[in-house]
Amino acid sequence: MSASARQHTLVKSASITGTSLHTGEQVTLTLHPAPENFGFKFRRMDLEDKPFIPALVEKVQKVERATTIAEGGVNVHTVEHVISALAGMGVDNAIIEMDSNEPPIVDGSSLPFVELIKKAGIQEQQAARKVFEIREPIYQETRDGTIITIVPDKKFRISCTNVGPGGRFTQYFSVEINPETYEKEIAPARTFVYYEDIAPLMEKGLIKGGTLEAAVVVRGETLLSKQPLRFENEFVRHKILDLVGDLMLAGKRITGHVIAVRPGHGPNTEMARAIDVQYNAMRAMVPPTVNIPTGDAVLDINEVMRILPHRYPFLLVDRIIGFEGETKCTGIKNVTINEPFFQGHFPGHPIMPGVLQLEAMAQVASIVLLRLPGNQGKIGYFMSANNVKWRKPVQPGDTLIIETEMHKIKRSIAQASARCIVNGQVVSEADLMFSVVDR
Repeated sequence: MSASARQHTLVKSASITGTSLHTGEQVTLTLHPAPENFGFKFRRMDLEDKPFIPALVEKVQKVERATTIAEGGVNVHTVEHVISALAGMGVDNAIIEMDSNEPPIVDGSSLPFVELIKKAGIQEQQAARKVFEIREPIYQETRDGTIITIVPDKKFRISCTNVGPGGRFTQYFSVEINPETYEKEIAPARTFVYYEDIAPLMEKGLIKGGTLEAAVVVRGETLLSKQPLRFENEFVRHKILDLVGDLMLAGKRITGHVIAVRPGHGPNTEMARAIDVQYNAMRAMVPPTVNIPTGDAVLDINEVMRILPHRYPFLLVDRIIGFEGETKCTGIKNVTINEPFFQGHFPGHPIMPGVLQLEAMAQVASIVLLRLPGNQGKIGYFMSANNVKWRKPVQPGDTLIIETEMHKIKRSIAQASARCIVNGQVVSEADLMFSVVDR
């Protein structure tokens, strides 16, 4: 598995201190490593119980000039820049601790957070990175003219058009998002505000920590900034920065081409919600995980069919009649003249094909494999069969007793022995090898 196919977290913790944009408070933000499948979670260290707030779209509370998430009445404001930096740099799991309710704005870009991530270091984890491939276009349009579409693509790309009031500063940029392009082309782009919007924002109690060092202020066609633009099209690049952060609130990385015109935090988070809906619809097609008994038990045909994906005419187990420990399983197959293979094997002399006896052994053995912790809901692929022997013919009216035992399991590969018995006599036997994979 390539490095990009595995999840990543931070090597160590790292902190940054600064002023928050909207509340104007001094805040220290610390990034910590997190375990596999943890995702991103903010933690309010200034509160007594130090609560966690998952960075997920269902936690989004409001999206005015910034994205706010909440859990049980505890808020975290302006989360998009730090989430964007983590996602853009290839981090999958991290704890984001703060001693206030908003990260520091620093220079208005995500570059300080990228530098913080690089200071902490990034390390590979064992678990596979789950990436949702957009296979059906998703389209959203708002009344004020925002359009966001995601179409299928094998990479994660964003093509964005920024349109300011009266058409001012209309800019376009298109880029494939990966750690290299994100750090160089997107992270340095600073937030910006139009001069006519400042008074209404201040009346609402926002941008208390706003300075000309923390944002680019636009007055008419003039830039009120102490530093020159970092890019000729810096505004649209910052819109892409916000998109990376807001879309990650879907809780999963995607491959797809995002095409956005006049994006904002509201439409961005609604698109994250739409991604989540499409993902859940896709996952709904996966059969639910079956709780296979860990003790001695009998499984009828309906329970067998919930575990195995096989169906007519290839389901060759009618019942599981017993387990012994964690490694042994016994099943039965009732052989009747109604089996479809008897029409050609052979007319006037019906014999159950030996390869189907082998398949029946594999199906029973895979139930043992899927019973083990971590394997439930997966599927066993037949990899090889060795020392195969067919000793006696199996005919209509026979009841096949199938005994299997697991001998060696290493990660996703397992080895087993199996045999078929009719009337107390072994009719076939084999050594089998399997691979366990996600459905």
